Amino acid sequence: MSPDYRHLNMPRSSQPSASGSPSAIGSAASSGAPQRSSSSPAPGKVSDELERWLGSDGKKTLGGLIALFEEKSFALLFVLLLGVPALPLPTGGATHVFEIIAVLLALELIAGREEIWLPRRWRELELAGEKQQRFIAGLMKTIRWLERFSRPRLRFLFNHRLSNIVFGLFVVSGSLSAFLAPPFTGLDTLPALGVVLLSLGMLLEDFLLVIVALLVGIGGVALEVVLGSAAIHGIGSLL
Repeated sequence: MSPDYRHLNMPRSSQPSASGSPSAIGSAASSGAPQRSSSSPAPGKVSDELERWLGSDGKKTLGGLIALFEEKSFALLFVLLLGVPALPLPTGGATHVFEIIAVLLALELIAGREEIWLPRRWRELELAGEKQQRFIAGLMKTIRWLERFSRPRLRFLFNHRLSNIVFGLFVVSGSLSAFLAPPFTGLDTLPALGVVLLSLGMLLEDFLLVIVALLVGIGGVALEVVLGSAAIHGIGSLL
């Protein structure tokens, strides 16, 4: 009796398979079977979340902003607090209170807190005033501009205990440098700008932006030390 070779001429879709028919495999893939992903999804745009929050109902308080961004609210508050001294305008020490609050929040981050603690009175601070909204609108424009060029880079370096400690230490050093800058000199601008850029880099999870922020902040501190030493030396020679 000759062997039966009819199964070799069967259509591919009807041939038996050890792992099941192609249609069964396709249905398994479409039914939500776990799939291995080569990379985690990119973070949502910060500007879109801010815009949705500003357009939602209810009070726009500092506590509401913290609840929206959760663990990333540290970075956002650093942007809000150091945004004014980062402007190229002499502040005359008027922003010292912002820098002190930024240092306190950075110490919370270094200590390992995942949620910001603020006095209830501060958490209920309204962000809906004309000046506050104008500042937030300007902040959103800056974030949207950065989002056009920024993209997640080396995301595995973010949102870890060690990275948060380094982030907090840099915020402390930048805030203290801005605080100690001589009034009406504008030397607080670059250290504060370094903190703002670093915070935006943490929000956007872009390591390239973090590097730029570190260069700006370190350059600002160095400039403050050099010019401050020269001023002290000049005053000493006059006396």
